Amino acid sequence: MKKLEITHITRYSYTDSAQDSVNEIRLTPLTDNRQSCYHHAITTEPVSAFFTYSDYFHNRVHAFTVNKLHRELTIKMVSTVVTHENNNNPVSLRSSYEDKALRYGDDFQNEYAEYLLPTSYTGLTPELKAYSDAIVDDGVPLYDLLQTIYTTINRDFTYDVSATSVQTTVGEMLKLRRGVCQDYSHFMITICREKGIPARYVSGYHFVGDLQGGSADFTQASHAWVECLIPGSGWFGYDPTNNCEVNWRYIKLGHGRDYNDIVPVKGVYRGSGTQDLEVIVDVKLVE
Repeated sequence: MKKLEITHITRYSYTDSAQDSVNEIRLTPLTDNRQSCYHHAITTEPVSAFFTYSDYFHNRVHAFTVNKLHRELTIKMVSTVVTHENNNNPVSLRSSYEDKALRYGDDFQNEYAEYLLPTSYTGLTPELKAYSDAIVDDGVPLYDLLQTIYTTINRDFTYDVSATSVQTTVGEMLKLRRGVCQDYSHFMITICREKGIPARYVSGYHFVGDLQGGSADFTQASHAWVECLIPGSGWFGYDPTNNCEVNWRYIKLGHGRDYNDIVPVKGVYRGSGTQDLEVIVDVKLVE
């Protein structure tokens, strides 16, 4: 069990005055079987009143509007979360062939359709189908298959922050053979769904500060990974970017079909000027 403190600051600066800024924030860590959120606070400057609700995927959403003229908008989130190791190893009571038959059955496909159908980010191309087919799933236990999928993706692609954008699709990533955590996650989701495995996109944070040798130059950042459903065992987290299963270092904010469902901060405003965006994320291990 570990206690982690997260500070996430988003700051928009405008070249001209903005007004009627309408925003949604998905920055509330979930409480589930792997983590518990003990403290959570969101503030804005200019000060705003929040309307809070849970969306379709049960993510906590804070909505607010800034009507008056402003040249800067700052959103600050501070949370304390206790996380646990993921010690609940999935156990399948079926053979690998029975499991595969279940995954491709109509009842299962209908029940989990939202995590099996392609999206604008995860569309299946012939090239992606060929990539998926090369990962053999006949006679392989589902837990082992998932490990093969994320290790194969990690091996075949290069992490490169300059190669892709927030709009990059998995088809484009396959051509580039490069990407960031969003791309790696979308790619794994696509391969899993092609093989009949429900998979969802997860937004959150990955604590690695203690692995950086105390370097003052290291900056924490938001992160994305994947959760896959193993029938009879539940949802399990996998990180193809870092080639591992999710553990105490991961703090989950929420999940959806792809990035579009779980954008941490999004909004619109009225104004003729341009905007600059600054995001500062700090994750600390609390003794």
